[in-house]
Amino acid sequence: MRYAIVILLIIGLASPGACAQMQIEPPIKIIFDTDIGDDIDDALALAMLHALADRSEVEILAVTVCKDNPWCAVYVDIVNRFYGRPDIPIGVVKGGKRPQDGYTTVVASRKIGNEYAYARGLQSGENAPDAVDLIRSILARQADSSVVMVSVGSKTNIARLLQSKPDKNSSANGIDLVKSKVKNYVMMAGDFRAKAAAEYNIKIDADAARIVFEDWPTSIAISGFDIGKMVYYPAESIEQDFGYVKNHPIAEAYHAYAKMPYDRPAWDLTAVLYAARPERGYFKLSQPGYVKVDDKAVTHFTAAQDGRHRYFILPDDKREAVREACIWLASSPPRNCSTQ
Repeated sequence: MRYAIVILLIIGLASPGACAQMQIEPPIKIIFDTDIGDDIDDALALAMLHALADRSEVEILAVTVCKDNPWCAVYVDIVNRFYGRPDIPIGVVKGGKRPQDGYTTVVASRKIGNEYAYARGLQSGENAPDAVDLIRSILARQADSSVVMVSVGSKTNIARLLQSKPDKNSSANGIDLVKSKVKNYVMMAGDFRAKAAAEYNIKIDADAARIVFEDWPTSIAISGFDIGKMVYYPAESIEQDFGYVKNHPIAEAYHAYAKMPYDRPAWDLTAVLYAARPERGYFKLSQPGYVKVDDKAVTHFTAAQDGRHRYFILPDDKREAVREACIWLASSPPRNCSTQ
């Protein structure tokens, strides 16, 4: 629909007044749960979400962090502010997995003189609300079947959401609240190759992953380990596409994560791309079925006609389109960008 409006204006078949009367699809409402700081693809995926929000394709309802390090939420706040959305709510896991430092600490703690290099409103993740409480409060205010949940880290927050009890935000328990408010769930997790291994987002909290696959009441679309390995984000983009400002929190994080130059699998970016553009044909989905997590944290898919789970399939002829979409969106400058 958006492209049709632009084309009509270009060829003169529609006046601005006519366009104002045409119906434009509302943005997809997304809650983004991330272990940002463990791998750099989380930061790129968050940048993608902001580019999609600039295009009115998505609305970022909240960002929740499932990595238990106080700098992670600060970094998320920095990125949100950099892209012009300082009011996006941020929630954090309490007593979660993986407290180790990562690139978020490097970027968020760097100073220029006596001042931090990047503006922030949140001084520590310890000052942020609990992720599950935040998700519940946001879901309770949304229309039924209107939210897309996207998670690209361990499933700690998501499992706790399912196990949550009625509270001041909603009289529904976690499962019923999700069933009412969430349209579908897109995750990066698991390994669906013939010789599957324990994938990181599963094994870091395998018990939580089991709860999610067993109890999540809506459909789940899964970008597995192999998908990101088929699409690499290039160092060339970091070196050439982010230079529109002197200090860029995404480019700096990429440099801090590993020695440059390096290309990195676009695991989390593929999940965001599908969540925002499910009908664009970037990916195919497997037949429906159910995912189980064994005692070694390996995911196993069993086809079933009534199954709610499907995993991504990336055709060879779509790889370059996916790669270009990820690069273009992740590197897009924010609206009203000014040199910093």
